[in-house]
Amino acid sequence: MPGKPKLDTNEILKAEYNYIANTIFQANEDRSRVASFYFVTVGSLVAAILGSLFSADDLKGATLAFSGLFLILTILGALTLAQLARLRAAWHESAQAMNTIKDFYIRHNKEIEPAFKWRAETLPATDKPNSIANLMAFEVALLSAITSAASLYFLLLTLGDIKWWGWALLAATLLGGYIAQWAWYKSLLVDNQ
Repeated sequence: MPGKPKLDTNEILKAEYNYIANTIFQANEDRSRVASFYFVTVGSLVAAILGSLFSADDLKGATLAFSGLFLILTILGALTLAQLARLRAAWHESAQAMNTIKDFYIRHNKEIEPAFKWRAETLPATDKPNSIANLMAFEVALLSAITSAASLYFLLLTLGDIKWWGWALLAATLLGGYIAQWAWYKSLLVDNQ
């Protein structure tokens, strides 16, 4: 009967550490792609709409379609924020896992402790202010609030000229849209969901 295979725990830990490092890298890459896709989508649609506005004789016929398109962009903004939040949380969970391995090695090799800047107590928070992740989410939330106000603007245009109360409603939609989008992002920005 063959004996138990000898396991090299250092190799297992190195493999786990490399796997976690790759998941962290992938989460960062995915965040960049998600935000870029949203920005390009919104920019392309706005450019197409602006191009059609200057070439169309009758804007009234297209306002309902524009309202719907901007509503879809608002929904895409909310979905983009959800993806950004979950990817940031995934990064954070991976960094915590990496710290577990670091702590194991430090317990068994005290002299290597100064080599690690990020530990459980110094790991940046998931919701670190002014981090790239939060700045990207801020941009998406702001742009999504603008698309929500644009959707309402075109909807109001289908009803006729916009009165003073319509402009007040647009301003409230812009502010409320931003607050709602940012609250949505923050509610999803937690580990272990």
